[in-house]
Amino acid sequence: MTNPTTDDNTIKSGIRKRLDEVATELTTLSRRIHAHPETAFEEHRAAAWCTDLLRTHGFAVTAPAYGLPTAFEATVGSGPVTVALACEYDALPGLGHACGHNLIAAAGVGAALALAPFADELGLTVRVLGTPAEESGGGKALLLSAGAFDGVDAAMMIHPCPFDVADFHSYAMGSLDITYTGKSAHAAMNPEDGRNAADALTVAQVALGLLRQQLPAEWKVHGITTSAGTALNAIPESAHAAYALRTPSAAELDTLRARVENCFRAGALATGCEVTLAQPSPDYLDFRSDPELVALWTANARAVGRPEPEVRGPFASTDMGNVSHAVPSIHPVLNIGASSCGPHQPEFTAAAATPAAERTMLEGALSLAWTASDLATHRTP
Repeated sequence: MTNPTTDDNTIKSGIRKRLDEVATELTTLSRRIHAHPETAFEEHRAAAWCTDLLRTHGFAVTAPAYGLPTAFEATVGSGPVTVALACEYDALPGLGHACGHNLIAAAGVGAALALAPFADELGLTVRVLGTPAEESGGGKALLLSAGAFDGVDAAMMIHPCPFDVADFHSYAMGSLDITYTGKSAHAAMNPEDGRNAADALTVAQVALGLLRQQLPAEWKVHGITTSAGTALNAIPESAHAAYALRTPSAAELDTLRARVENCFRAGALATGCEVTLAQPSPDYLDFRSDPELVALWTANARAVGRPEPEVRGPFASTDMGNVSHAVPSIHPVLNIGASSCGPHQPEFTAAAATPAAERTMLEGALSLAWTASDLATHRTP
């Protein structure tokens, strides 16, 4: 890696100045998305707010894009090096932006706006992708299949967290929806005529609990019961659950899935119910950070003033993992000042709308833009 030239530093100073000029617009965007949470594939307002801002600043916008109503693509520049900036903006049901996707969207848009005046000089094509349904639905996996990342040299995004990690790793994750169908009967008068779908789910959950004793420590199985009867004096004729399966690598998912599905089949067999197993979204692959991009990011985050990154193993799952198997990618996580709580907690929802979080968002946007600048400088003559 060569040392930055005077021109590199001049462009980086210009990128910082440009980000300062649009900072208020970015914090406003983040706050609007945070105040109006929308769940997977329903992010119409968030996508529109992002595209309105990008269009105002001269980006060519396609919305909707790639067959997804709440996805978008916005581009600027025509250089030989194409960088994709992924913007997530879906919220969690009942929790709002407890994963801080409002900050992710604003950081991605911010990095693009900061790069825009310098894209052609750097030899960059900047492609901003609005990527819905990360929490459930696998929006990036669907976009990848539809060609959204074709021709991309590097894909980037940041994620809020209680700590800083540059070389991010994630679990592969598979989803499973379970439906039991039994037969209703009066719980006191003729329970023998019933087939209890809730009991089928209970049997399966006991089997899963026992199975965990024989699973490798990093294989995770967790889920929720979404329905299991409506009246306490009626044998439940239907029950539903949603589960997630996680393993360190995508190759291990099939083995875990087969064992877990057998637990749910056991519940049906034991109670005389029928069971339907469905996979509601694509598998999320394990994330693979690109070493060159990690090195560039780390240097730029340090120059921005971020703390030294920690080294951690996988602790979450993301559909950005699918992108990383096809395109050199980074997914650094940044501490937003929420050290006492983690994502997917109400406290993190509150933390994602604080001045500290917004400062982190702007630092993340600047680090992304500088990393893209460095990549173009070292890839183009």
